[in-house]
Amino acid sequence: MAEKTLRMPKAGESARLDKWLWAARIFKTRSMAADACKNGRVTIDGVTLKPSHNIKAGEVVNVRKPPITYSFKVLACIEQRVGAKLIPSVYENVTDKKQYEILEMSRISGFVDRARGTGRPTKKERRQMDAFGEAAMFGFDDDDDWDDDM
Repeated sequence: MAEKTLRMPKAGESARLDKWLWAARIFKTRSMAADACKNGRVTIDGVTLKPSHNIKAGEVVNVRKPPITYSFKVLACIEQRVGAKLIPSVYENVTDKKQYEILEMSRISGFVDRARGTGRPTKKERRQMDAFGEAAMFGFDDDDDWDDDM
């Protein structure tokens, strides 16, 4: 069997920010990376950047994905997506340990990131809706009597 070797695509001096975020597997799609840039979730040195901004090796890119902000030091400027095994040669994760503590606390707290009334109902909400629907459908309890004089 031939052994498969992974090769790093040609790295240039600079790369578009949205392409690099996608190629480095920080965002699943390039359009998601561009939207994050447009909405001010991606910064370098505290400055929000356009998706077309050219980044260089050595820069630290901050990406805000609530509830935390990730920080990545650019090691290679690539615009083509690479395999997961090659990611350590593309960037270095320099996210502060406190950010990961915040992430763990939000997981432990049990807070569900869903506004009430949006998305699918929980099991409890479904039972409440079913109980309400049954009462409204019939309109009367079993104890209520119709007019007995008829």
